[in-house]
Amino acid sequence: MYINRTLEYFIKKVDRKFPVLLLAGARQVGKTTLFQHLKKQNRTFITLDDPIILHLAKEDPALFFQRYSPPLLIDEIQYAPELLPYIKMDVDKNHSPGRYWLTGSQQFHLMKGITESLAGRVGIINLLGFSRSELIKKSKEHKPFLPLSTLIKNRIKIRPPLSLNELYRLIWIGSYPMMSLEKHPERDLFYSSYVQTYIQRDVRNLTNVGNEMTFLRFLRTAAARSGQILNFSDLARDSDISVNTAKRWLSVLQTSGIIYLLEPWHSNITKRLIKAPKLYFLDTGLCAYLTEWSSPKTLEIGAMSGPILETWILSELLKSYWHNGKNAPFYYYRDKDKKEIDLLIIQDGFVYPLEFKKTASPRKSDIGSFQLLRKKNVSVGAGGVICLTEELFPLTKFDNAIPVSVI
Repeated sequence: MYINRTLEYFIKKVDRKFPVLLLAGARQVGKTTLFQHLKKQNRTFITLDDPIILHLAKEDPALFFQRYSPPLLIDEIQYAPELLPYIKMDVDKNHSPGRYWLTGSQQFHLMKGITESLAGRVGIINLLGFSRSELIKKSKEHKPFLPLSTLIKNRIKIRPPLSLNELYRLIWIGSYPMMSLEKHPERDLFYSSYVQTYIQRDVRNLTNVGNEMTFLRFLRTAAARSGQILNFSDLARDSDISVNTAKRWLSVLQTSGIIYLLEPWHSNITKRLIKAPKLYFLDTGLCAYLTEWSSPKTLEIGAMSGPILETWILSELLKSYWHNGKNAPFYYYRDKDKKEIDLLIIQDGFVYPLEFKKTASPRKSDIGSFQLLRKKNVSVGAGGVICLTEELFPLTKFDNAIPVSVI
């Protein structure tokens, strides 16, 4: 069963402008399925997972393009970066849009070749797993989120509410299509296979990992820190590796689409702001699996209940931007007095502050740090607390309690 993706509409727009289109994202988020759904019959599909085709692409790329002519859909292009110079030569001769569609699961390994060979010729788009909007078949209505009352009220009209049990089942299952579309998914089997494949195929290609069990311990340690400020020394100590190794391996997770680093907001207003990023896993199902929560219920009542809800909210907000082809102007605020704001959305000169809380009854005190911004020379827009309330209601003149179901 195919589920429409919000990104479809942006892909069609970009395809009319660029000769090369690259769809990047972690394994199993649905890149190939999305392209296969959108491609026309005259576009040839080639997967570099096929060892025979891969051998030809790497050893004799000129013959590869004699055998396969555009329009092409080349899956997992990172396995054969040798093809990129030939794609460049072709699009320099023929500027017609949509000649090549590429997918890639290893962005940083791939981006060097893209930058060197295809700068100005390629439209790069990021795909994450299913958003809740896509799962409830509201992909067209899934626009970039801002905490404006009028926009939230419109979302409430078209989105069903989320019970606590439904919410944590979504979080525990995760957003990979193979999980989201099954009524009774084999969750542990899927994620154990996913982790094994990721380590054996992707990580080994990207960095020297001598001991797979050590990397798995690092992966679990990182998952337990989702929603926290990144401290490389603590991460390295608990993973029993060096700080430099922790930095290198975290870069692997980031650029292969497993984690997202939320950067701190910097301003000339104060020099007292924390400079370390916050770490988030992009799929909460993988995060819950790695931290060994056996059911949605144990996850909801356990120690990671709040951080993993924060992780899910942030990933949904990211999807609202990335799946519309937009960069997410996201930051967080924390100063040396430990005053913190979970998320700042910066748009058109305004700062929109948001807090994430696992509560159905937020208080005005939950947004006390917002006043730090409003007392300074900053244009602050509407803010709010995204939480478990069932209705939108005001906390202050500017800020609301926002149902988690609307994101």
